[in-house]
Amino acid sequence: MSRLIRYAAATGVVAAMWAASTTVWELNTYEDFARGKFEQVSVDSSGQLALAPKLELVFASEQPAIWSLAEAPDGRLYVGTGHRGYVYEVAPDGAHRVLWAADEPEVFAITIGPDGALYAATSPNGKVYRVQSGQAEVYFDPKATYIWSLHFGPDGALYVGTGDPAHVYRVTARNQGELYYDTGQSHVVSLAFDPQGKLLAGTEPNGILYRITGKDQAFVLQDAEHPEIRTVVPLPDGSLYVAALGGWMDKRVSAAQAAPPRPQQVIAAPTSITVTATQGGLEIKPPKGQTAQVTAQTAQPVLTPPQTTEVPGAEKSAVYRIYADHTVEKIWASKEANAFDLLVLGDTILVSTDKEGTIYQLDGERKVRLVTKTGESEAVRLLRTQRGIYVATSNMGKIFRLTSGYSERGTYESPVHDAGSVARWGRLQWTMRGCPGCEVWFQTRSGNTPRPDATWSDWSKPLTNPEGGQIESPNARYIQWRAVLKGPGADTPFIQSVRLAYLPQNSPPRLTNLTIRTQATSTSAKALSTTSSDTSTFTVTVTASGDTKTTSSSGTPTQSLERALAEQIELSWQADDPDNDELEYSLYFRGEGEQHWKLLRANLKEKKWTLDSDALADGRYYFRVVASDAPSNAPDRARQSELVSPPILIDHTPPQVSLKLLRRSDEEAELVVEAKDATSPIARAMYALDAGSWILLDPDDGVADSLAERFLIRLSGLREPEHLIVVRVLDSAGNAGLARLVLRR
Repeated sequence: MSRLIRYAAATGVVAAMWAASTTVWELNTYEDFARGKFEQVSVDSSGQLALAPKLELVFASEQPAIWSLAEAPDGRLYVGTGHRGYVYEVAPDGAHRVLWAADEPEVFAITIGPDGALYAATSPNGKVYRVQSGQAEVYFDPKATYIWSLHFGPDGALYVGTGDPAHVYRVTARNQGELYYDTGQSHVVSLAFDPQGKLLAGTEPNGILYRITGKDQAFVLQDAEHPEIRTVVPLPDGSLYVAALGGWMDKRVSAAQAAPPRPQQVIAAPTSITVTATQGGLEIKPPKGQTAQVTAQTAQPVLTPPQTTEVPGAEKSAVYRIYADHTVEKIWASKEANAFDLLVLGDTILVSTDKEGTIYQLDGERKVRLVTKTGESEAVRLLRTQRGIYVATSNMGKIFRLTSGYSERGTYESPVHDAGSVARWGRLQWTMRGCPGCEVWFQTRSGNTPRPDATWSDWSKPLTNPEGGQIESPNARYIQWRAVLKGPGADTPFIQSVRLAYLPQNSPPRLTNLTIRTQATSTSAKALSTTSSDTSTFTVTVTASGDTKTTSSSGTPTQSLERALAEQIELSWQADDPDNDELEYSLYFRGEGEQHWKLLRANLKEKKWTLDSDALADGRYYFRVVASDAPSNAPDRARQSELVSPPILIDHTPPQVSLKLLRRSDEEAELVVEAKDATSPIARAMYALDAGSWILLDPDDGVADSLAERFLIRLSGLREPEHLIVVRVLDSAGNAGLARLVLRR
């Protein structure tokens, strides 16, 4: 798998702010390499890059899609396309002509009949045509919206699979067809015959594969997990290979509905004509007295099918083997690619997919090899011939040929790697197995955007030493390498692993919050250690964004610390490091108006510290925590960050309280309370008469919020000759001051 390895830098002077350990990005497995971009390069299951089998462009239709492909006995290819409804004839040397242009825009299926004629099915609302000697005639009209598949059976009849409705028809002669089986599905996508001559029909949208044994008689061989049975390949031993996928039928249906119909053209012997693009399509002007033949060199508008909704993480497609005893084995599945066609070559299976028209190979042990990428959107058809294996693609519609031997040159581009921050690049190394006449070199490029664009550097000069070459690309956050492989055609080099070393920029730690709270202890001991607490009476939290949150369990919030018995102040914080460096912490404090921070504790590993509040005199204090990654970096490269609390009020001294009598009558009295505090505002006052319940007092100015407050007490119903008045005043730190007065007649 792709690995990131950290190790100590061996030599060299590194500029400040670079991390102390080197990171290695290594690719050495199939999964690693499969995420890159391939051009005439393959990767096998063991994770070896090699030159791909030689891929030749045989035919470019200039149409958006090639849907169907068939080979005539003389080696000519017949090609059904969309969205102009052309059927092309392609000679072995690549020479081609438009054999026939249908009324309908899509030719989803073609086949060669026992009589040597070409049979082509068109959609939508299409028909089956018989094309021979330049003449086309309607052979069968199923009255269906779509015709997806054609297959001649051992009995010489033509079997037709349709959509909307999903019927299978048996056609024995021109205009002589019958409904053979009604699947009850929406579309009959694929048809084939097993070695016993039984018809196999794959359907959509429930992904059901039928074995049809006679008219209106069928047995379900498989109810797949995917909506569509795209391809069925029978084997001589009675087993089957099946490609199932989901979500692609909508594309073909939408494409067929969107494509405009075109007038039918009947093609005769070759001749020179003029083809002109017009607003309504193509204008074909043959010489007088001659039949038109379209040479198909004019580009057509590309109608891109709409994309379908996909479920992230779900399988897009799978390949199954159904054995003769009806047991089913899933031999390959993909969450990224749709499997369109299968080609069985002994113990080897080729799978054509989308994802840049990728061809995969499954060997006898079901190990996967990425054979090649065509560079087109989808590789939809595979056809084996004596001249090689043909691959038909869509968007654009082209035909490629895979032949024996290797490509003479190929290029592989790695996925883009994110170093996480601006990095200093080291050396690029690779392991490989060479061959006579083979060459391999590497290049790199870097940038600060996730995808390479015009802001990235150019590809570097080639690196040719597998033991390691210094990367010359500029320092940046992202990097990519590419390998160029060259060979004589009969052999290939193999790249087994690639290692790229870099030194990430050392990022500072991140402090996210600092929390300060009191802890009331059950003893009067004063110690710089955490003790058992009864309750947290007050908490102040400051975050890295500057927000301050204050919570209190005993009344009006204020940024002060309440005193309860003997108190301790607990400081705690949250921090992490983007580079996963080890962190250490230092704590400081300073009083309001002071200029310098005083160290409380250094080299802390834990994210909290506790001190006795009595160690600090009355006043306002700031607390500061500093996080450093020094344990993981050299002194000149270490980074740090800090967080400072808002001013925290510490008050150990109770208010000074005086109680004076203003006037006295037989049963009434009026008293004044004056309270002063040197540090924190007066918070509240209360009195008790003759040790009764406490009664709250309002200050004269209505709000208790200053260092000095005045309160008035009015009493009535004083019938006894003597009464005791006790006044209690609390400051905002919770310190209580008391005063008493005895009232006598």
